[in-house]
Amino acid sequence: MKQNAATAKKVTESANRGQCAKRMSILEAAGEVFCREGFSGASIDEIAAEACVSRQTIYNHYREKETLFMAVVDDVMTRANGMMFSILSTFPDRTDNLEDDLTGFIFRLNKNCVCNHDGRFLRKLVQTEGERHPHLFESWRQQGPLKITNALAALFARLSIGGALQIEDFDVAARQFMALGNADLQMLMLFGETPTDEQIESAARNAVRTFLRAYGRPQPSREVPTLVSVTA
Repeated sequence: MKQNAATAKKVTESANRGQCAKRMSILEAAGEVFCREGFSGASIDEIAAEACVSRQTIYNHYREKETLFMAVVDDVMTRANGMMFSILSTFPDRTDNLEDDLTGFIFRLNKNCVCNHDGRFLRKLVQTEGERHPHLFESWRQQGPLKITNALAALFARLSIGGALQIEDFDVAARQFMALGNADLQMLMLFGETPTDEQIESAARNAVRTFLRAYGRPQPSREVPTLVSVTA
């Protein structure tokens, strides 16, 4: 009796793992097709072919194309937000090498959150489908980028109180920091190019230097001693 129950449990667990793997395969394939074709151009048949499942299997899991689209967006946003907050934990907490440390932070943020597959996917979907599904992307903006900006404002407040920066409005500074970080990459990404590590590093360095010129604590000037001429 116990052996039969254990066997049944193993069969159920195996079936559940198979269903989970199939669902993930569908989501990944749908993400590729939606990103490539947009919502209107994507077809269930194309997604089924890319996922190596039947059309009916997709309908069994998601009922209709719009439900599948919403599941794809939610899956990508969850990964993107998780990565954003993971990178946020690497924000520098020391001030002895602030330019290099902030440059490294923006480099990691851009490489892993902006220029990666999920970042490009979300950017394209916001551009092409944002008007059709505003609630989806407003939710992502509130839970992802807006929370990141608020967290950055708090971190900049800490650096400012510690004397490393001179900031009056921390929220404005955080938004400007994020905007500067993307400034040199926008045109490349607009035309579908993937920036190289060298381009991402250069953009990060330019952003931080501009930011520190605006908010860095002025260095005390070194007075040059005046030479006094001695006359006989």
